[in-house]
This record gives sequence, C-alpha cells and structure tokens, in this order.
Amino acid sequence: MITANDDRAKAILDWLTNELKLDIILFEPASSDASFRRYFRVQYAQQYYIVMDAPPEKEDTAPFIKVAQLFSHAQVNVPQIIQQNTEQGFLLIEDFGAQCLLDCLNDSTAESLYKDALGSLITLQKNVSINRCDLPRYDADLLQAELQLFSDWFLAQQCKLSLSRAQQDIISSSNELLVDSALQQTQVCVHRDYHSRNLMHVATDNPGIIDFQDAVIGPISYDAVSLLRDCYISWPENRVEQFLMPYYQQLRQTGLIACEFKQFKRDFDLMGIQRHLKAIGIFSRLNIRDGKSVYLGDIPRTLNYVIRVSQHYPELEDFHAFLVDTVLPLTLNQFRKL
Repeated sequence: MITANDDRAKAILDWLTNELKLDIILFEPASSDASFRRYFRVQYAQQYYIVMDAPPEKEDTAPFIKVAQLFSHAQVNVPQIIQQNTEQGFLLIEDFGAQCLLDCLNDSTAESLYKDALGSLITLQKNVSINRCDLPRYDADLLQAELQLFSDWFLAQQCKLSLSRAQQDIISSSNELLVDSALQQTQVCVHRDYHSRNLMHVATDNPGIIDFQDAVIGPISYDAVSLLRDCYISWPENRVEQFLMPYYQQLRQTGLIACEFKQFKRDFDLMGIQRHLKAIGIFSRLNIRDGKSVYLGDIPRTLNYVIRVSQHYPELEDFHAFLVDTVLPLTLNQFRKL
C-alpha cells in the first residue's frame, strides 16, 4: 500500500493514480533544495520518475517548463517533462538517478568530469540566442541585490556586525568593481547554479542538468566559476587553472570571447567573488529565515574563496583587509562548532 505523509504528498499521489491512471509501486522522498520545492521518486511500469512539488503560492513551475524546453532545444541534457499539473504545482519528469557530480568527483575523475560539464556549458552558450531566448537580464540591479545579501543576512544577522561608515564605503566600492566587471563581459545564457549538486552523473550524454529554472542572460564566466570554485568542493588553485584553460581555449575557438587568458581569469575571479558573497548571504538566510542550518557548514569554504582570491587584486585590498581583520575573527568561533 503506497502512502503519503502530508496533504501535498497525498495530492500528488491522487494526481498520479486517479488523474493520470498510473499504477504507482514506489513513492518516496528523493530530495529537497534551497527553495520551497521538493522532489519524490516514483516507480511505475518498471521505470523510475521524479515528481517535482512546487507549492504555487511559493514557487512557479512556468520558468522550469520554459527553460527545460529552451535547454533541450540547445542540445544539452535536461530531464524530459512527462506530465504537468501547473495549477497544483506538480511536474512528472525524467529521473536522472541519485548520483550527482559531487558524489563522483575525486583526484582521478575530476579532469574527465569537468571536461564533460564544461563541454555541456559551451554547447549551451553557443546554442542559445540571447536575442530570442526571452530570459531576464543579469543586470546591475540584480547583481547589486545579490551582493546586498552578504551585508544584510551574513554580516548584520549571522555575524551581528554593525558596519561603520568606513566599512560601508569599502563594501560599496568593492561591490561597484564586481558589478562593473560582470557587465563588461560577453553576455550569454547563464544557468545560474551550475555546480556539482545540480549536475547528475548519467551513463549517456553526461551530465544531466537540473535546477535551471533561474536561468538568465549574463556574464560568460558565471557558470564556469560556479562549477570550478564550487561552494561544496574545493581544489588547489593550480588545478582550477588546469580545468579552466581548455574551456577558455574552446571559448576562443568558437568566437564567444576574444580576450587573453589574463583578462578572462580576472573576469572569472571577480565573478566568483560576486557569486560567493551572494552564496554566503543565501546560506545565512536559509539558516535564519528557513531553519536550514545545514548550509552553515558551507560558509567557511565559500568565505575562504573570497579571502584567497581578493588578495590578488589591489583594487580589493581594503575589502580583503576588512574580511581578514573583522569578519574572519567573528566567524571562527561559530563555525568551528559545525
């Protein structure tokens, strides 16, 4: 007897069995994510599928459906949507399995797996026309709003830090540099969360790409830095450059960029700082607002990226000093316990 533990799970089962007339023989939680969405794995007719549960009052399935079609047409591997119930917020989609890239990454597999992932990324960037895709722009307002998460949620609420006027000016100056760098880059289709937990390891056309509903038109380095300076796994800097160089060379060959590697690496580094400051803010918000304290464990690695990279850029000297002298001491005690 297949059972469900809450009203929405019961509604999903009712949709599958009574409306779609499917003989469900397995119904179990598959995963949840940082949003209000959650996922169930179901089995019928000897096949496994995923049901996305997106409560309509909190999540909209329309962007997922739109971007899934866009990415599929761009010839990257995204899950097929089998059935949809947009009124209730249910989607029945292809199951890529339970093994994500993070589960498979190690010293011996990393080069091959990153080659696959960056290859898919170039395919996406080549095949999606930014003039016809009708995606939102990663504009200055959005980039700035994301950076504000670091101050509002991490510094003010997680660290209980009241900023002086001088500190506010340092942050504002660094934010302006990061936004300007992002906007001057080549603009392409950006997945916006292209990391090792959102890339599934599959036997054919690896990787399977998920969690793409927030795609935008934005800086060309964004997804690459999300992947290679992942909030969930880190590599020595020389290995990051080893992974990055073939991707850069392919971008040059396809004509997507024309700059020298030094400039591309600077764009990549500054884009990573912007993304990581946003991520730290989001991890803090997930803890404080949503009670998801597990994400606090990812803050030290992410903050370390910002500290390590910012030391190489004289324009960020004051911001780097602020992080090392003021922010790092505040975080050491609370994160040492995690």
